[in-house]
Amino acid sequence: MKKLRIGVFGAGRGMDLAGNFMLLNCDIVALCDSRRHMLDQWKDHLSEGGQVYEDFDAFIQHDMDAVILANNFHEHASYAIRCMEKGLHVFSECISNGTMGEGVALIRAFEKSHAIYMLAENYPQMLFNLEMQQVCKGGTLGKILFAEGEYNHPTAKDDTWFLKTYSYHENHWRYHLPATYYITHSLGPVMRATGATPVKVSAHAIYAPDAVSLATHNGDNSAIITTQNDDGSVFRVVGCSGFGAHGNSYRLCGTKGQIENLRGMNGKIMLRYNEWQIPEGREEINLYDPVPLPKEEMPPTAGHGGSDYLTAKMFLQCIREGRQPDHPFDIHSAVAMSSVAILGHRSVLEGGKPYDIPNFHREADRRLYENDFLSPFPSPDGTGATLPCCSHPDYRPTKENLEIFHRLISEE
Repeated sequence: MKKLRIGVFGAGRGMDLAGNFMLLNCDIVALCDSRRHMLDQWKDHLSEGGQVYEDFDAFIQHDMDAVILANNFHEHASYAIRCMEKGLHVFSECISNGTMGEGVALIRAFEKSHAIYMLAENYPQMLFNLEMQQVCKGGTLGKILFAEGEYNHPTAKDDTWFLKTYSYHENHWRYHLPATYYITHSLGPVMRATGATPVKVSAHAIYAPDAVSLATHNGDNSAIITTQNDDGSVFRVVGCSGFGAHGNSYRLCGTKGQIENLRGMNGKIMLRYNEWQIPEGREEINLYDPVPLPKEEMPPTAGHGGSDYLTAKMFLQCIREGRQPDHPFDIHSAVAMSSVAILGHRSVLEGGKPYDIPNFHREADRRLYENDFLSPFPSPDGTGATLPCCSHPDYRPTKENLEIFHRLISEE
């Protein structure tokens, strides 16, 4: 079988992902990043003859089959469009578009292309989520009426390694990230398990400035996001939250029972049924560990519990079979998730006002948002944001906190 040639845009997380593609017998032939030191750090990890680029215009001319987009969180859409215009398959990390107008442009470019587009959302591939998907698919829970998804990722304010690795300058996108935006790790798994897609969103923020990072312009610790879905069900999810202890938790409730991964229990599953609706082979209360995947399907070096590897494998299967990925990894699901993030934040700013999630299969819905480029993210010089990123628009990091931040990132 011919090796697929993969390019990487964004050296840090991008090369983490690239390792899984190498395990899957791909060549990493090109790497692009504006930071020269990152190129120097990773250039020797490329396949033989691989090249590094500081300029995307030059990078995209390289002879390759697909591109991993792992650049700034909210800046994927324009690069994905350029890739698809060249017929390059796209593996896009996190949200697909940072503005509603970009979502429209992305869909339109996709429809003109023959490229495969996949949202590189890995959390549905975690072992406990795979188990919950199988139980839902089996039908013993009945119709799923309600689901919850939480991605809790608190960090210590003085975690120098995290600051230098993930948020290394004062105008980094993480310091302008609204609490609803980093949503795919919470929303993706419940969409995958249920097959449902949000059609309406409302959200409320938890304003807790003492519990946020030093340099952030957003004093919201979290946002509680509620969606009504196309099958009548309701989801309650969060973005990247800082309340409670670190962990990812999901719960799916049907007409006959419910399933969840227990918080703090290393992926252990709790499956419960109503006593009058217990299926054959189950108990009313079932507490168990998911069966691990065979070693040949899960290399020990695969990241995020193997979910990075499984997500890359899915993308390569789509390329080789000439088909688009399934829900919720396809482009319309990706743009729907981004719409929940973007319009959920507008709901926060307007006291929980509900917003309809557009169906970008329909041109009428596209026209509503094709010129909507409102964004909470500034340009690199710190200007340009057209929306506040916080539920309290006047919130700013204190002078003292900024001084501590600069001291921490400058430490050897």
